[in-house]
Amino acid sequence: MEIKINSDKELDKFIICHKCFTLHKKINIKNNNSALCVKCNSILYHRDDNLINKGLALSITGLIFFILANSFPIIKIEILGQEQMITILSMINSLILNGYYIVALFVSYLIFIFPLLIFFIYIFIFIFIKLGIYRDIVVDLLILLAKILPWNMSAIFLISILVSLVKLMNMLEIYIGISFWALVIFVMIDLYMTKKIHIGELWIYATR
Repeated sequence: MEIKINSDKELDKFIICHKCFTLHKKINIKNNNSALCVKCNSILYHRDDNLINKGLALSITGLIFFILANSFPIIKIEILGQEQMITILSMINSLILNGYYIVALFVSYLIFIFPLLIFFIYIFIFIFIKLGIYRDIVVDLLILLAKILPWNMSAIFLISILVSLVKLMNMLEIYIGISFWALVIFVMIDLYMTKKIHIGELWIYATR
């Protein structure tokens, strides 16, 4: 069946399944219910009337823990009586000082700049949607968010730290700092938001 769409507003009335790419027309559903694809039964979108408030609270909380994760040492290593503090920024600086400029650039973007930017974008999106202002800006922010979300490597960074701790635990004196636990909580919030708050659902709020 051929569907003619004459404007962007008409386009916003439809949604494509992310698995089988079947086109559906959006319908109103009740709170805490989901719309399913008629072909593969995948979830197209979910309605949560408290999504914006929850998302804003999680975004601010995540940003606070991200700042904490970068403000104090993640781990402290003691070698022959000498202590060395390791932070995310000091690790990036060490790469630069040793001449690994390209690696330092990638690391700074993947584990610092992009995660920080993502949560700032989330906060602005939720505030603007909550206040019902700057709809066009919200749409642009959602497009930007969709482009940089796959480049957030905070979870991979945490896993690499855990692997390193397991390998070095019997060789060195290692003390876990407050930033490590802040990073763990930040990653948990990040993963939860990625799984529970879909850009498609925010797009529906932004284009109402």
